[in-house]
Amino acid sequence: MSTAQIASIDSLAEGLSGYLARRQINQVRRAYYYAEQAHDGQLRRSGDPYVTHPLQVAGILGRMHMDHQSLMAAMLHDVIEDTGITKTAIKSQFGVNVAEMVDGVSKLSKISFDSHAEAQAENFQKMALAMSRDLRVIMVKLADRLHNMRTIKALPREKRQRKARETLDIYAPIANRLGMNDMRIELEDLAFEAMYPLRFQRIDAAVRKVRGNRKEIVSQIQTSLEACLEREGLPGRTLGREKHLYSIYDKMRSKRKSFAEITDVYAFRIVVDRVDTCYRVLGAVHSLYKPVPGRFKDYIAIPKTNGYQSLHTTLFGMHGLPIEIQIRTEQMEAMANNGIAAHWLYKSSESIPSNAHVRAREWVNGLLEMQQRAGNSLEFIENVKIDLFPDEIYVFTPKGEIFELPRGSTPVDFAYAIHTDIGSSCVACRISRRLAPLSEPLESGQTVEIITAPGHKPNPAWLGFVVTAKARASIRQFLKNQKLSESTALGRRLLSKALASFGANLDALPQEAVVATLKQLRLDSMDRLFEEIGLGNRMSHAVARRLLASDENPAETGLADSLMVAGTESSVMNYARCCTPIPGDRIVGHISSERGLVIHVDGCNNIAEFRNNPDKCVEVNWDPEVQGEFHVEVRVELAQQRGIIATLATSITGAEANIEKISTVERDAHLSIVILLMKVRNRVHLARVMRKIRLIKAVTRVTRAKSRKIRRSVGRAGIVTH
Repeated sequence: MSTAQIASIDSLAEGLSGYLARRQINQVRRAYYYAEQAHDGQLRRSGDPYVTHPLQVAGILGRMHMDHQSLMAAMLHDVIEDTGITKTAIKSQFGVNVAEMVDGVSKLSKISFDSHAEAQAENFQKMALAMSRDLRVIMVKLADRLHNMRTIKALPREKRQRKARETLDIYAPIANRLGMNDMRIELEDLAFEAMYPLRFQRIDAAVRKVRGNRKEIVSQIQTSLEACLEREGLPGRTLGREKHLYSIYDKMRSKRKSFAEITDVYAFRIVVDRVDTCYRVLGAVHSLYKPVPGRFKDYIAIPKTNGYQSLHTTLFGMHGLPIEIQIRTEQMEAMANNGIAAHWLYKSSESIPSNAHVRAREWVNGLLEMQQRAGNSLEFIENVKIDLFPDEIYVFTPKGEIFELPRGSTPVDFAYAIHTDIGSSCVACRISRRLAPLSEPLESGQTVEIITAPGHKPNPAWLGFVVTAKARASIRQFLKNQKLSESTALGRRLLSKALASFGANLDALPQEAVVATLKQLRLDSMDRLFEEIGLGNRMSHAVARRLLASDENPAETGLADSLMVAGTESSVMNYARCCTPIPGDRIVGHISSERGLVIHVDGCNNIAEFRNNPDKCVEVNWDPEVQGEFHVEVRVELAQQRGIIATLATSITGAEANIEKISTVERDAHLSIVILLMKVRNRVHLARVMRKIRLIKAVTRVTRAKSRKIRRSVGRAGIVTH
């Protein structure tokens, strides 16, 4: 079937007769006539009858040899959205499978969204769910988008550009992810032309000119390659291949290369009968022209994520010209061009799915897992975009299992790729048998061993370096759940304390008062109320007054115990950086919106204005069993002396304190002021550390510093230390 426009259902049926049975073709005809009647009177923006669109979509799928049910769904894919016909009616006429596919492709037109971006994200989520049930849904959707892009000139300019951007961001990468190279190339070029018509025209004209100038060289290289294969008795066909316009533009922009640098490469594809012939051809072309070191890739032994297989090599050709060669079998060629669509062309049995089909289903299952972990549709689409643009690396487990990851992936990404539980509990790693940081980018060929610890939890800092969508979504979900549980617990404690100040008890509150308060605040449960209080979004005293319906304004009884700080709180209890409180300091808690409870030293200037406001500040004390290490800054004035920093570090380590950072604030010929950021257990521990420092002869003064004072010192000295 040619790539020309399908003129009628008869011409489509004629093209389908090459691979479908007459009964199946008749079912496709019946779907066409049903769609023609449903869309009767409707026109496209171009002025053509609307039914021409589903006919062309079915023609695109027919050229890929898709099955008859996919073609029927293509004919009917706009019926639910654009006419009064229901999914039930399609199900009764054409069966469950066709109805489900049509429903999967239909857009979410009846739901209102805050933004176009959110609407598109929701559409994609629906499509992902439909794909999980039947992969053919995405095939119909891609064919639908391809025909819409072919006829995009009928749309207004603004809509054209929006559709083109969406195509480049989502649909072309999906086609690439499913190995459908021919469709990806056409989608990219059509979107490029719609977005940047002048750039498209100039690059197109330049390519045509270059093609004419180098026709003779291409012919010479192709002749020499064919002669080489004939001498070696290797059957195969040699094809010249050109970079498409969008890829030229994208490389010029991303790699900052000129048009001449990109088009100065001659590319050929050699298609043979069997896999072993591929390797024999590789040896033959390497004996004909010298290979460029480091430019050989074996995607037959290790296929790409989308199932693509081929041998890639670059040669120094005649006159030193670089020649890129791809060597593959006929089936690999079909897979490279049509990807997952080749599954329907080459499958030998319904029960034995092809490699591409298995990989595509794994990818869709991964999408569903991401969807469940994502907080909203926009976060989901952000994760999908990360997943759709991989430049793969291949790494190994200690047992030799291969994992494909995007370039830039770290051991944490690798751990999550193996299993979510392994990712969440990883504490260290070995890369090619050496201990390495979890943030180190991986390279192809490395063997990665993950070291886990039971009970270990994901570190928020991991979000700063992970690149895979699965790792990012899993870490975010854990942190959300952790913050939720911690803020709920803190909110309960704050509300209990506020009620105690009125002489009331949380457990003794009348149920009617609780229900009425939740209704007033538009919350569905007490846990949601605790969470709001713990996050600082609602004030505990105000909520307590509502619960008690305190029209009489009862006097505070003073029975409230202060809130105890155990040192193990994390995401909803923070320690102020302005005064760095440590156990032993008199402290006060400031309720901050979204940050929860922030602990300050009592008397800190930054909370002076809130100090007497019970809705903003709560009394807190250190728990007698407080645990952990706490940041503190110490200012040391000392005489200039060789090796003095090393002496300082030795003394502090001897006092069992950890140094986080050393910075010099002021310095002259004789005197230095050094700021030490350390971790200590409490005030007693800090006093012991400071005594140790004072014993150093060069030290003239040691004081505990405050961050804001340090910043003023930095400003005066003009030296940035933080």
